[in-house]
Amino acid sequence: MAEFTATLPSLGDDAGDEAKVSFTYVDEGDSVEEGDDLIEMVTDKATFNVPSPKSGTITKLLVAEDDTVKVGEAICIMDI
Repeated sequence: MAEFTATLPSLGDDAGDEAKVSFTYVDEGDSVEEGDDLIEMVTDKATFNVPSPKSGTITKLLVAEDDTVKVGEAICIMDI
């Protein structure tokens, strides 16, 4: 298996460059399919889910509820 680091994708022009983690859908050791929700994020304008960019197993969750995350920042490490 290869290691892959999932990052916070662009939030769009209106949303800014950071968001707050409001909920994590996964724990370390969980298997996910591409497109499964990893975390729920909140900005002052919207609430949205961040989907998994790949299928694999979460080996390290790098964010927790109430953390502020910038676009491009790592959110988890996966074995793919």
